[in-house]
Amino acid sequence: VIDRRIRDLHVETELLPLDTTATSLVEKGYRAIVISGGPNSVYSTGALNYDPDIFNIGLPVLGICYGMQLLNFHFGGSVMKNTVREDGQFAIHVDADSALFSGLSKQQNVLLTHGDSVDQVAKVFKVIATSGDTVAAIANEDKKLYGVQFHPEVDLTERGSDIFRNFLFKIAKCPGNFTMDNRQQQCIEYVKQKVRDKKALVLVSGGVDSAVCAALLNKACARRDRVIAVHIDNGFMRKDESENVERSLRKIGLELDILRSAHHFYTSHTSYPIVIDGIPVRHITDPLVNVYSPEEKRHIIGDTFMRVANDYIKNLDINPQDIILAQGTLRPDLIESASREVSSAADTIKTHHNDTGLVRQLRLQSSIVEPLQDFHKDEVRALGIELGLPPSLVNRHPFPGPGLAIRVICAEERYVTNDFAETCSLLQYIVDYARAQQRPHAHLNHISGCLTLSEQEFLLTFSAEHRISATLLPIKTVGVQGDGRSYSYVAGLSSDEAPVWEGLFRLAKLIPRICHNVNRIVYINGPAVLHPIHDITPTTLSNIALSTLREADAVVTSILDEHDCMDKISQVPVVLVPIHFDRSSAAKLPSTRRSIVIRPFISSDFMTGIAAIPGKHIPEEVAFKMFRSIEKISGISRVLYDMTSKPPGTTEWE
Repeated sequence: VIDRRIRDLHVETELLPLDTTATSLVEKGYRAIVISGGPNSVYSTGALNYDPDIFNIGLPVLGICYGMQLLNFHFGGSVMKNTVREDGQFAIHVDADSALFSGLSKQQNVLLTHGDSVDQVAKVFKVIATSGDTVAAIANEDKKLYGVQFHPEVDLTERGSDIFRNFLFKIAKCPGNFTMDNRQQQCIEYVKQKVRDKKALVLVSGGVDSAVCAALLNKACARRDRVIAVHIDNGFMRKDESENVERSLRKIGLELDILRSAHHFYTSHTSYPIVIDGIPVRHITDPLVNVYSPEEKRHIIGDTFMRVANDYIKNLDINPQDIILAQGTLRPDLIESASREVSSAADTIKTHHNDTGLVRQLRLQSSIVEPLQDFHKDEVRALGIELGLPPSLVNRHPFPGPGLAIRVICAEERYVTNDFAETCSLLQYIVDYARAQQRPHAHLNHISGCLTLSEQEFLLTFSAEHRISATLLPIKTVGVQGDGRSYSYVAGLSSDEAPVWEGLFRLAKLIPRICHNVNRIVYINGPAVLHPIHDITPTTLSNIALSTLREADAVVTSILDEHDCMDKISQVPVVLVPIHFDRSSAAKLPSTRRSIVIRPFISSDFMTGIAAIPGKHIPEEVAFKMFRSIEKISGISRVLYDMTSKPPGTTEWE
């Protein structure tokens, strides 16, 4: 994303490993260095190697997050592990006299994500930004060395582009003359070079990425019969999805073969390498229909796609050596999968189905073509329009390759660790903060220590005016906290009152900062939840679970379309969770129902974003209409609305 943000300012960039030598940087004529963030600690045994001379060759340096800590550590400062994580959007105070913050007001809203922070500032630096007691930025203006603890590359840092502009143009004196006008032609040349005289097999999911990839191949290959477009129906598609895919692509002249492979996917399994007690072993999964782990689901689905494609090639009676696989892998897919294509040191946020072990083997064998791997989602959309694809196809909401399989939260038993009861108690103190002042407890000190004075005042006022019930759900979802992956609890908020959305969303922003083992907050529609959730409804990728989710997804899409809301949001995952509410433990009723989560999400880069607020981003009545309609579906307990930003919650729940 840093790379993309700088390119937006018409400055050419290259991604290099941190251990690139100073000599190499000088020889190739680079004008500045940006050291990116990451989950590592400068003190860890796995701390990244670097050439210390990069700070002595006169090039301006901007260290972001880990990069700032490395700068400070290198020059004799120290870094400490925070007792309180800072993950989310914060207001910081900046020194507007610093060249880095030139033209900015003294208070800035930024995204902070890290568990380490600068303790002692190295003597060569001065502090140029703070977040409470936390050092948020340092600088040595003479040496043109700058470090920021926050992420200027993301949307949640509202003036991030201006900070980059100051660094690139005022400090580093970069020329702003790099353009992307020839990127389509570069992609076409790349495709021609990779495909040569072979045939290209394109796996078309129906999403934007694979459609643009197919269109590129169609344009790059002189003969249409050299492009074989295949849509594999894995059984996890949305309602009528495969038929819509076929219609859309035929409009641009692409004939599409549809392979109905649901049973093959349901019964497939795979293996992949893991490490147990320091010993590398190969893990063999169960059949997909019996799998609970989201990582295993992604591995099985990704590998089964490859196997189905290989079987298809065999039936074509074409030599496999004459076929090259093409897919619409994007740069964020590789970053989040920690692929070596973009980083040797990134943390795996999630395994993408198009970056599994089998796909990585194909890359090593040069048997795969991925013309979009340097693109982000909005850049792909722009390229699609250039290629003549219809806006209705290009502007579709993203839909994950594994489909509904990763929108069913599969579980055999509840997810409860030793901190579950303590977290339940802490949540109650948060939502009852005003009344809890009458009964002093260590939780109150913890809450106050995590919040600013203005945030404490909000919590006092909101909890005094509104009765909110907090329920910790015994399931886990994936999040991104401190630039690394987290699997954490979901906290649910409910009330007998009508929802006060702005207040609930502000509360949702505070809770993960107080409860570090919670990475997602939902509003639970209906009356206040009275009974804690002690068990779950055992859930796998069964026909019942998938058909229930498919129907709920169709309801949400239909209502958003009907009220012209689809263009107001970027994506709307609909998720099935194994939670049956409203059962008292005394009645001893079994858990048999499930609940639906709606996650309308707004983002420009899909690396960060916010949840859509009813009454602000979408009409409140639209939200209520979705709630009412889904509640009519058989087997549904309640409807939940995801209020979590990214970070700490990812766009998808798995």
